[in-house]
Amino acid sequence: MIWLQFVICAAVILYSGTRLSEYGDVIAEKTGMGRTWIGVVLMASVTSLPELITGISSVAVYNLPNIAAGDVLGSCMFNLLILAMLDIRRNGTPISALAHQGQILTAAFGILLLGTTTICILAGGSIPALGWIGVYSPVLLLIYLIAMRLIFRYEQKRIAEFLRDVAEQVQYEHVSKAAAYGRFALHAVIIVVAATYLPHVGDQIATMTGLGQTFVGSLFIALSTSLPEVAVSRAALRMGAVDLAVGNILGSNLFNIGILALDDIFYFKGPILGQISGSHAVTATAAMMMTAIMTIALVYRSRKRILFFSWDSLGTALIFGLASFLLYTTR
Repeated sequence: MIWLQFVICAAVILYSGTRLSEYGDVIAEKTGMGRTWIGVVLMASVTSLPELITGISSVAVYNLPNIAAGDVLGSCMFNLLILAMLDIRRNGTPISALAHQGQILTAAFGILLLGTTTICILAGGSIPALGWIGVYSPVLLLIYLIAMRLIFRYEQKRIAEFLRDVAEQVQYEHVSKAAAYGRFALHAVIIVVAATYLPHVGDQIATMTGLGQTFVGSLFIALSTSLPEVAVSRAALRMGAVDLAVGNILGSNLFNIGILALDDIFYFKGPILGQISGSHAVTATAAMMMTAIMTIALVYRSRKRILFFSWDSLGTALIFGLASFLLYTTR
């Protein structure tokens, strides 16, 4: 019955995630905010809500800070692996060569947030606190807000320059703005409800295996809460909305680190990064390295493949595999 529940939840998320990406693309056209901004903010926020709810319940209800941290940081790894796996399934030009270079701005902020988190994990309890909250939490939230502001300004400038040269092609004239918002909200709610239940199922499955909280949070729980990103990115690429897919993944990682700061606020026993296993630094560093590979690929824009792999998707998959092995051996 547990596996059946898992499959049903996953199927619901994949279906509504497909519809979510379609209406996200409509909203990008109707509002003129651009696919990068919609992917980074709107789509990323909705698909990361399972991580938010899972994290808060882990620390506030169940007193499981390792599950909360593992879910957030593990999801950052899984999100980047999603892009690599989707790229491997594609034929022709790699995703990194098709995405707009404005995505580099989001990736760079991701490296900054992950690097800050890694240092704080390694520093442990030596980081000063503001009451029960680590001093790093408001810093992480501030960096996130600055990132959103700069990405928005960049995207608006890019669209303005584009419209001066080429009239924007209208693809969704038959769909009203109200209908797009309404259907987007409906499928967002469905995803949140289904994906919120998935960590509970995943936790039961993981408990039966006898693995530690860090390993379970970083892999089992993170995998389940990353399913919305799988659905949205897969559907976005199928529609040809590459920037929507890439922006959703990179934006979700920014949002995830913001979630870690919020988890700290709801964890009343002290700064959360001082209470968790040092093994989480492996996950955070791996996610940072995977983001760096994506950044290099966005700049270099190689169109070559080694068999089915682009060099960046192969590198991303290898780092994920190495990090998973290290987490297993240190569990």
